[in-house]
Amino acid sequence: MTRLWNDPADFADEMIDGFVAANERYVRRVTGGVLRSTVSPAGQVAVVIGGGSGHYPAFGGLVGQGLAHGAVMGNLFASPSTQQVFAVAKGAAQGGGVFLSYGNYAGDVLNFDAAQDRLRAEGIACETVAVTDDIFSATAAEKHKRRGIAGDLAVFRTAAAAAEAGYDLDGVTRVARHANERTRSIGVAFTGCTLPGAEAPLFSVPEGRMAVGLGIHGEPGIDETDIPTADELAGLLVSSLLEEAPVAIEGARVVPILNGLGSLKYEELFVVYRRVAELLRAAGIEIVDPHVGEYCTSFDMAGTSLTLFWLDDELAQLWDTPVDTPAYRRGSVIQAARSDASPLAEITAEAIPPSDDVSRGVAATVVATLQSVVATVDTHVDELGRIDAIAGDGDHGIGMQRGSHAALSAAIAAADAGAGAATTLARAADAWSNRAGGTSGALWGVILTAIAAKLGDEGAPDAADVAAGVAAGATGIMDYGKAELGDKTMVDAIVPFSAELTRAVDAGARLTDAWRAAAHAATAAAASTADLLPRMGRARPHAHKSLGTPDPGAHSLALIAVAVADVFDNERNALA
Repeated sequence: MTRLWNDPADFADEMIDGFVAANERYVRRVTGGVLRSTVSPAGQVAVVIGGGSGHYPAFGGLVGQGLAHGAVMGNLFASPSTQQVFAVAKGAAQGGGVFLSYGNYAGDVLNFDAAQDRLRAEGIACETVAVTDDIFSATAAEKHKRRGIAGDLAVFRTAAAAAEAGYDLDGVTRVARHANERTRSIGVAFTGCTLPGAEAPLFSVPEGRMAVGLGIHGEPGIDETDIPTADELAGLLVSSLLEEAPVAIEGARVVPILNGLGSLKYEELFVVYRRVAELLRAAGIEIVDPHVGEYCTSFDMAGTSLTLFWLDDELAQLWDTPVDTPAYRRGSVIQAARSDASPLAEITAEAIPPSDDVSRGVAATVVATLQSVVATVDTHVDELGRIDAIAGDGDHGIGMQRGSHAALSAAIAAADAGAGAATTLARAADAWSNRAGGTSGALWGVILTAIAAKLGDEGAPDAADVAAGVAAGATGIMDYGKAELGDKTMVDAIVPFSAELTRAVDAGARLTDAWRAAAHAATAAAASTADLLPRMGRARPHAHKSLGTPDPGAHSLALIAVAVADVFDNERNALA
């Protein structure tokens, strides 16, 4: 279990601060993560990696000469926000474009893609490769749906070596995709992992059993077996990966990466690797630069993964590039000069747009609504985490808590500064997305932004305005997240909620009554997701385990809808 923390909500930020303090030779702190503290050549492609915290040395530990120029570091087991990715990438840019890479998870895809769009809009060329090495998370026919686990290292290092060698952005992207296609991984675990402040692990493995095909965020294994001997485990790992060899096995050159997931001892890894090496050589494989250690962990999880990176001449040459980072070193690097860059300036707060007394009164209702949202999330945070842990990574409650608290703080600050309703809610939307990160953070940002756009900063919105904002939010999350009705996501709650709200408003109902009816519809729809199998997100590989349990995103949306209905009942004069 994780034993040392102050406030669990501050753990990731305090961890990053401590990491930087211990590694100033390599990294400097910026908004959203870290950048190299040394000078990079002008015109070089900037390689920016990232993901949720809790996986050290991924991702910050891999920033330095010969490897990443920057790392975006999200909250624990949650993807960084769009704003964080954008800030780190913009700070890393050297004039040759930015290459982004991360593990293939829904929240990371949403936020890194959105940041890529923002970079391109500012004239910064940007390309992305999501790592998909985990063979147990999807079939070979659907490789694009696979998760990224410890094979991240092979793709990150290849891309960075290409940048170091002077490849342009297209060239870096090409070899990174090639490396990803030639990387395969599989993981096992004997225990779950426990987030700071949590009373129990995100998942558990029965005594004497081993989970096979687990995810690095606490997602349960796809299969379960008795704990094997070290040699039997090596046989399982090697045979599984050789079945998916991307090239002819005989005579192939392979970099094996035996990765510890947090609390498996190095001595145990060496015993397993002894047999891994024997099996690879027996198959006619030439072993190149074997790695045994911790490269992508999952807090205190007791487990291991094996990655095979299949080289060709170009990849082998790039692999020899010297690297010097806080947690990963290869070869001899000529130390670059320290950068004299000052910390990146925070984005200057935008001025509060004009508003009238009526809209400022509505802004007070917005604040009251968010206070109710925070109270509801705080009450149900453990329940939301428990539901999410059944087939996902168990962090939904924590993410909702971080996001809602940040949104409330931003709304109070805006309202106190004289903002109208639209500005108050828009500031809250940005704060929720930025602080929560992950898929739910991004999607709640989309919902609140869409509603804010219909409120205005002058006068009071009518019921039709609010209904139109909710409808725009529902459309926005489907467009942004690519989920549809029946995928077992929050879409399954917000679509019927929006439909009922619009129907009731069109029939002449007051907003308070229409919202209450819509909240009932959302509650029923969220409960019905228990009968669905997930087709999106981290729960997809564990679809059968979620049967009988509602989707956590749909459930939390319904809880919030009911809480907001109570606020509207008490604020009848503020909203028509």
